[in-house]
Amino acid sequence: MPLLLLIRHGENDYVKTGKMAGRIPGVHLNEKGRKQAQALGEALKDVPLKAVYSSPLERAMETAAPIAESHNLNISQESGLMETDIGKWQGRSWKALRLTKVWKVVQHAPSRFRFPEGESFPETQTRIVNTLEDIAQRHKPKDMIAVVFHADPIKLAVAHFLGMPLDHFQRLSCDTGSLTALFVNETGANLIKLNQRPPFDFLPKK
Repeated sequence: MPLLLLIRHGENDYVKTGKMAGRIPGVHLNEKGRKQAQALGEALKDVPLKAVYSSPLERAMETAAPIAESHNLNISQESGLMETDIGKWQGRSWKALRLTKVWKVVQHAPSRFRFPEGESFPETQTRIVNTLEDIAQRHKPKDMIAVVFHADPIKLAVAHFLGMPLDHFQRLSCDTGSLTALFVNETGANLIKLNQRPPFDFLPKK
């Protein structure tokens, strides 16, 4: 399988409202987020990328754009890379949700939690892993591909490929504008780097 560069989208201002964005449309990168996206494009311009995939949400597509442009590649939108469907929690404040009885379940036993009228964490993990496996099958073993999406889905994917219990996935970190390099093949997986910011001196050049 190819080397997967799992990239979290850049910063946006919706986070500063203290509410959960989920899949709300129209959440765009802010100034810092655009700078993060440009930095990613610059840092990866000499890396031999074969393809760029992205969640359809604006903040992911806007992050993927400079990366794709630097390689004259089109962005392939993948609905399977969407953020977790948080159902009725979408648009609700973090402060209010932390006061609910189920908040401890989300934090300490996420495998047992389902968002009201949304996905469970195991369902999100399965969706993301299946999408990444499908993407990987389209490429040669030595290819390097960029996949731009969201924090929890990235952490859930890493947890799966490393054989971590789902309930431990929140122990991983995934900042805005970060890159996590994961090599997966038929016999196992190797986490090369986690939550890295540019420059990426560990990646091969063209």
